[in-house]
Amino acid sequence: MQEIERKFLVKRDGAFKAEASSASEIAQGYMDVKGATVRIRLRDDRAYLTIKSPSRDGGLSRYEFEREIPVEDAREMLKLCRGGLIEKTRYLVPYEDHVFEVDEFKGQNEGLLFAEVELQSADEDFKKPEWLGKEVTGDKHFYNKNLLRNPYPTWKHLYC
Repeated sequence: MQEIERKFLVKRDGAFKAEASSASEIAQGYMDVKGATVRIRLRDDRAYLTIKSPSRDGGLSRYEFEREIPVEDAREMLKLCRGGLIEKTRYLVPYEDHVFEVDEFKGQNEGLLFAEVELQSADEDFKKPEWLGKEVTGDKHFYNKNLLRNPYPTWKHLYC
């Protein structure tokens, strides 16, 4: 399945939380695989295996395969992941005809807050909520896998 999404910083005033329809706790790790991103994710009481291809259009779209897996299998697979885990709270925030996924990071990436919106096409027009900030689609600083190697506090001065 082709995934098309855009990513934005989120204003720190917390206004998005009043509009959120749900919040989930996420812990995820990454397997060392050349040519793809392989992620193991625990989300509340469910688990997922995701494989993503590299993007060929500046981070806007890429192939994504995702399947639910048993939680115990995910816990064992997370032990094989290198570099630690990404921990965050994900808020689902409906706005107009889209749902924005807002991630509030914890641990070594505390203070990082960004939103993603999935689109039907790369040129799809959509309305942006007022709490959305600068677009960072394709900026590798914001790839979750990279946040393990290069945590937010080491480069946040570039965006603040």
